[in-house]
Amino acid sequence: MTVMSLITCHLSLITSCSSINCPVENTVAMHYAILNSDGTEGQPVDTLWVWTQRSDGTDTLVLNSLTGTSTFSLPVSYSHPEDVLVFYMADRLGIKTLDTVWIKKDDIPHFESVDCAAHFFHHITDVRCTHEGIDSIVINNRTVDYNSSVTHLNIYFTPSGINEN
Repeated sequence: MTVMSLITCHLSLITSCSSINCPVENTVAMHYAILNSDGTEGQPVDTLWVWTQRSDGTDTLVLNSLTGTSTFSLPVSYSHPEDVLVFYMADRLGIKTLDTVWIKKDDIPHFESVDCAAHFFHHITDVRCTHEGIDSIVINNRTVDYNSSVTHLNIYFTPSGINEN
């Protein structure tokens, strides 16, 4: 074995002992889909804004001027047993509606390693909303974790409201 081979082998052993196995895709977010009453992908609202309240009591915009899609993701709090979201929607005719959505959940601490940032997974226990532009919200998958391919909540807009062409 050459000196260079020994150095390379020694360095690889040192670095392998200190590598961190934290997940690369470690975003915990709730995924929403806008659906028609028959379960097909819905016609998106023209523009959608969503606000929520921070732990210090101030409001914050978490979705700004979403257009052209029927799916979106929003962060989930880990300091409140219930998230309150305010949906402000504008349709193509200029009609604006405001709905409040309440999402009850259990926060579950998730531990990967002492070297990784702390995360919380969530279990959705209930969802309710006002019914100005939203007809109903249905829980599709109760478990909120790293899986970004899962839709958690399906939103159905009122047939005569915000969702018309």
